[in-house]
Parts: sequence; structure tokens; C-alpha cells
Amino acid sequence: MGFQPVYVVDGARTPFLKGRNAPGPFPASDLAVQAGRALLIRQPFAPTQLDEVILGCASPSADEVNIARVVALRLGCGHRMPAWTVMRNCASGMQAIDSAIANIQNGRSQLVLAGGVDALSHAPLLYNEAMVRWFGQMMQARTMAQKLAMFARLRPSQLLSPVIGILKGLTDPVIGLLMGQTAENLAWRFGISRQQMDEYSVRSHQRAVAARTAGRLGEIVPVVDARGKVHAEDDGVRADSSLAGLGKLKPFFDRKYGRVTPGNSSQITDGAAWLILASEAAVDQWQLEPLGRIIDSQWAGLDPAQMGLGPVHAATPILQRHRLSLDDIDLWEINEAFAAQVLGCLAAWESDEYCREQLGLPGALGALSHDRLNVDGSAIAVGHPVGASGARIVLHLLQALRAAKATRGIAAICIGGGQGGAMLVETMSREPARRGNQ
Repeated sequence: MGFQPVYVVDGARTPFLKGRNAPGPFPASDLAVQAGRALLIRQPFAPTQLDEVILGCASPSADEVNIARVVALRLGCGHRMPAWTVMRNCASGMQAIDSAIANIQNGRSQLVLAGGVDALSHAPLLYNEAMVRWFGQMMQARTMAQKLAMFARLRPSQLLSPVIGILKGLTDPVIGLLMGQTAENLAWRFGISRQQMDEYSVRSHQRAVAARTAGRLGEIVPVVDARGKVHAEDDGVRADSSLAGLGKLKPFFDRKYGRVTPGNSSQITDGAAWLILASEAAVDQWQLEPLGRIIDSQWAGLDPAQMGLGPVHAATPILQRHRLSLDDIDLWEINEAFAAQVLGCLAAWESDEYCREQLGLPGALGALSHDRLNVDGSAIAVGHPVGASGARIVLHLLQALRAAKATRGIAAICIGGGQGGAMLVETMSREPARRGNQ
């Protein structure tokens, strides 16, 4: 069977809202519903005419475990609409897109709503194991004397030492390292300095500000919280970001020798992003005008302690399959989990040793120009709601290509646990077929 084109018809995302040490104004489902509603209302088809809804989410709340189904019902997709949630850590949103592609290509679906969401500010505080055991024993106490005895055994340290859910989730359970510690590994491996990281981070903020000013973030739809406040823009972008300001921040993951700080890392963020994917038949049926199409995708695995290099391992096979060089790609979106991680990817492609030993290439793949990379800023500036970022970078890449009147791009993302994902996309000026008097 030949390749069946899969078109990206349209897309939308919420503003990405920075976590501020307290639950943000929106739970995850509210973010996904508001972005989805704004996207679907401008389509020529009804929500019930979708074939399925696929949503990536790395940290759904306990009452929204299959959050895709919750959101699909709230969007009016109907009781018969299949809806399912996928989880591939940082690439959950990209996995949702890839799952939609697979179902379209094998004929199961024609029109799919796919994307990602996370509200990381709502990550729970958990009781430690000692406290959980105390509760279990307390439930077994029957008499007042037994209950009083249990309270006598309770220690304040048990109550006042909760497990921070977000830190637990961002720690690799196999190697025992926080994601930021794996970024420190890359900084050490490739000799990436603190100044290089901070310079990269300032540029991310500057580019995000420039994109906002120029109106190149049209995929963002405003959202309204329960108090009636309108949130219209990514609120972690700093127009005043500077080397002097970032230089005042202390390393967070290796406090004695480290270089990775909160300022050169992505932000803890809440947000949602959606894309509508369609077969060629659906494009013709509904007379749609796609943003572009997805040409290829790739997943890769690597050492969890070097997880930030996942984009290298996922994007390189795509380049090889299509006989492309780094320079043949007009624009790149590499999600900025950490400045050290993105700079590490560039260094890996420029390294003869890495390309030979890890990628099986005859030598270095080459240098990727910063002029082609994350031209409108990325997660260091706008934030990284883990489940949504993979969808955001695919959507924004298509928007950025169209704004630049360019054709071909690759979106790539590193994945906690030692994986990488990448997608090759292209824009087009395809006009939908007109059938009769439709």
C-alpha cells in the first residue's frame, strides 16, 4: 500500500500559563475544552462528524484518567465518539498525532481531533509511605482506645513531609535522575558553558516577544477562567530577559558544580494544543484548505541519562530516508526542555565521534544554523506543559513555515526515560476538490 497523505487541517492552542507554586486557574480538561471549542466552532463540520478524539496527557488528574473521553463529551462529540488518552511523557501530544496518522492511513478514520494537554500546576502533593501506612492502620482501628493509640503514634514529620508529585514525575525511576540532571550530563559531555545556555535562553525569550509583536502566534486562542479573567498570551515570556538577570540565578539540579538553572530550563506550565487531521477524502468532502501535511514520523530510544539527545536519534533516520541534509530543512522546532539539551543536540550532530558511534554515520552530520531553529522561541520562553508540547511544536512549525513562505520542516522532542520523537512536515497550496454543488 502506498503512502496515504495525512493533512493538518487546522489547529489551536491555549496560552501557556506558568505554574506559580499553586494550582493554576484551569484544570487540564478545561484547557482542552476551551481550545477545542474555539477550534471546532470554525470548522464546516460538526463535532459529531469527527471519527475519533485522541489526547496526550502525562499527568491526568485522578478524576479524569481517560481525559480524552471527558473532553470529547464536553465538546459535544456525542456518546458514540471513540476517545482515548495516550502517554509518552514529553511527547504525549506528538504521540496523539502519530496515532491519528496511523488510523487515517489504515482507513479506520478520516477526520481526527488530536492533541495534548497538561495542567502541571495541579500536580498533587502526596502522602509519604509512612503516612499512608498510618492511615491504613487507622482504618483498621475499631475502639476509641485503639484510635487514640494511633493518634499518639502520629509524628508531625509524617504530615509535614509530603512527596512533591511534579518532582516525582520528573525523576527517572530507572536511573534515579531528575530531568535537569540529565541536562547537566549533556553540558558536561559537550562542554556547554553556563554563558552559552543563558545566551540561548535570552534569545528564546527575545524571539517569542518578536513573534508575539509581529502576530505570528495566531494559533493561540484566549481562555476565560471561573472569575471571568481573560488569559490571552503565554505569561512566562519575559521581554526583559537578559544575561545579567539570568546570571543571578543559581544552579538548581547540581547546586555545587552545575550550570542548569530555572532560567535556562523550560517552565512548569499549564496548556493545551489541538490539531485536526484529515485524509484526502475528508479534505475533499468538506472542501478544507489544509495548513500542510505530515510526511513522516520516527521514534527512537537511547540512554535515559542522555535523554535530551532524543531529537538527534529520531530526526536523523527521517533525514536518511528522504536523503535530506540538515540544511535541506527550512525550519526546525526542537522543544526546549533545557538550553543544554538543545545545544547538546546541535553539538552531537557536529561531532564525528557521536555520529559514528551512536548514529552509525560515517562522520558528523553537520551544523544546524540557529537561524533555522525555533525561530519564534520555544519552551524556555513559552513553557512546557508536558502532554501538550509535542502537539504545539508540530502546529507552530506549520504556522512558522507558512509565515516564512517556506516548505519543509522537522519538529522534534526529547522524552523523559530516554526516547525521542520527530515529524517531517510540509506546507502546500493545495486547493480542495470541488464536488458538484457542495
